[in-house]
Amino acid sequence: VQLQASGGGLVRNGGSLRLSCAASGNIFSVDRAAWYRQAPEKQRELVAEITKGGYLNYADSVKGRFTISRDIPKNTVYLQMDNLKPEDTAVYYCNAEIRRDYYSSREYWGQGTLVTVSS
Repeated sequence: VQLQASGGGLVRNGGSLRLSCAASGNIFSVDRAAWYRQAPEKQRELVAEITKGGYLNYADSVKGRFTISRDIPKNTVYLQMDNLKPEDTAVYYCNAEIRRDYYSSREYWGQGTLVTVSS
């Protein structure tokens, strides 16, 4: 199983970007998908998550500005980021708990995609 993230780039303060993360390989189901970010000299932090049952969770710093969504048939999760701020600048990583069969799941990470917000 592989996770392929895309959609990062340079945007001005107040702008928008949409990140995508597509899972490929032998996938039985995706139990949870999430986006994390890591800014320079800071720890990686959870940005948003969505579970198989549709539960949503957001970091307080992005509530009302970011939206996580998924396309189940495509095994793809998105992060719509609006009203971006310079403090959102970070490398964004997708993360997923994936079952390759009914009995067990494991965690996977995608490669990071850089989001830079200029002031």
